[in-house]
Amino acid sequence: MQGKVFYFIGIGGIGMSAIARYLKQTGNIVSGYDRVCTELTRQMELEGISITYQGTTDHIPHNVDMAIYTPAIGTDNKILHYVLEHNIPCVKRSVILGQIVNGKKVIAVSGSHGKTTTCGMIAHLLHKSNIGASAFLGGISNNFSSNVLIDDKSDFVVVEADEYDRSFLQLKPYISAVTSIAADHLDIYKNLDNLKEAFSQFVNLTKTDGKTFLKRGLEITTNNNTSIMTYSLSDLESDYYAWNIRTSRGALFFDYHTPEKVYYDMQMNYPGIHNIENAVLAMGIAFSLGANEYEIRAGLQSFAGMKRRFELKYKSEKCIYYDDYAHHPEEIKTTISSLKQLYPQKRICGIFQPHLYSRTKDFADEFANALELLDDIILLPIYPAREEPIKGISSKTIMHKINKMDKYHVEKDQLLPLLSALQPELLVTMGAGDIDLMVEPIIKTLKENE
Repeated sequence: MQGKVFYFIGIGGIGMSAIARYLKQTGNIVSGYDRVCTELTRQMELEGISITYQGTTDHIPHNVDMAIYTPAIGTDNKILHYVLEHNIPCVKRSVILGQIVNGKKVIAVSGSHGKTTTCGMIAHLLHKSNIGASAFLGGISNNFSSNVLIDDKSDFVVVEADEYDRSFLQLKPYISAVTSIAADHLDIYKNLDNLKEAFSQFVNLTKTDGKTFLKRGLEITTNNNTSIMTYSLSDLESDYYAWNIRTSRGALFFDYHTPEKVYYDMQMNYPGIHNIENAVLAMGIAFSLGANEYEIRAGLQSFAGMKRRFELKYKSEKCIYYDDYAHHPEEIKTTISSLKQLYPQKRICGIFQPHLYSRTKDFADEFANALELLDDIILLPIYPAREEPIKGISSKTIMHKINKMDKYHVEKDQLLPLLSALQPELLVTMGAGDIDLMVEPIIKTLKENE
């Protein structure tokens, strides 16, 4: 695809922006619309992508070859209606992604949790090896300072396989992986059984000369004779696992067990025990593609993580502050547990912005249980994203179920004064909405209170 004119509806989404950047960098004219101006959209504008934040149609180029939209865009969107009414070729994000990558050897990582960091690790390990890879990531890599990586010399491409709206069924993986399956996106799947079935369909799209990597214990039905490998954090029955996990000088060390041999004293400088499990998978895939031990050791040590994935934002003698994308109860539990492991003596204050009314309704009890692991709990209003409000559902739905006294429900403009009053020693912000826009104001407030 070169010399074409592409128009994106919802260009600021993390998946949409990766495709837009790729198309721009490969010689196409790219523009689009998004509802909100963010750090990501501002960066894209600096890269030469024209973006409007007005929901009108007068900015749409007259010579568009293809419009691309995200399923997060509502069906009542005026721009989408205009495109359809004027017979402009229009496809979902997942369709164009499949068209771009399926001619290559696709490394597709799916799962309810962990796929973004794992994809970032795989891309980094291969990039640091003689294999190389392009990548479409579901987050901003701190190593690449982007969510897209282009390597014209490699036939491999790492793709975050998104289960929302069954998008991942557009891919034809050479290597597929499933990190986890948890009840989520029930607005699409209705129940967990349907979700599991979709993951099984995804795995069965894997090419027969490729491989599938599954977290041990997942209920996945395979029927295409692809080689199946299992992995886990430390289950000895897995093909790949870590053992003798320990910390030293702020780094994590472990022995890496593979079907072929044991690699002793692997070092990872990126925090979080859960990220060792992500590394177990990432290294297994890199080894299976031919990366050598030296390359993988060096790549693992230099992996700098993903933005908004257990990201340290500020540290002083008085306060430590992390930001995380956690927006599902299991992810919240993992994030808080990792903080407790790192700082067992510190009191943890957590700020959570629920994402979607439907998810809040479906998992209110689970959110409450997860948040109770915190010492101080602050809830912000729900970020609605693509949804209309559901009567009787709000952040207070979760708050009323939390069996602790130290809990607060505040509007955004009340957050900073509350933090000044609480004076947290260990702070974490969590959520998949626009809570990231509060990170810099929070850091400023923490500094002012030093």
